[in-house]
Amino acid sequence: MSLPPKEKGCVMDKKEKLILEIMRQCAEDGEPVSREDAEEMAEMELKDKSHRRYELSQPRKQTTREKKIDMEKVEIIKKIYNFLLTNGAEDAIIINEQREIGFGDYSITLTKHRKKK
Repeated sequence: MSLPPKEKGCVMDKKEKLILEIMRQCAEDGEPVSREDAEEMAEMELKDKSHRRYELSQPRKQTTREKKIDMEKVEIIKKIYNFLLTNGAEDAIIINEQREIGFGDYSITLTKHRKKK
């Protein structure tokens, strides 16, 4: 059993729609292309599996994580800050209470290393 041939005015296939869209876009840009060139571009685009239509996808919801405060790091930063103030670095400031102290052209960053598994 064979299917009847498509008649004019019937639903177009993907390739045909893409060809017409490419020709329309090129004409709008002031660079009209021949049907053969549009067919070649359409074939290349249809073969390209990595080409995705991002405008159709839904954006992901942003989730905000609550940051855990490491009191041990906070205490260490405070001790280093107080040490710097008492030993001549009057311009010392705490940039991040768990991580960084800055003074002059320098900064100190505190890093807690994870235990090896």
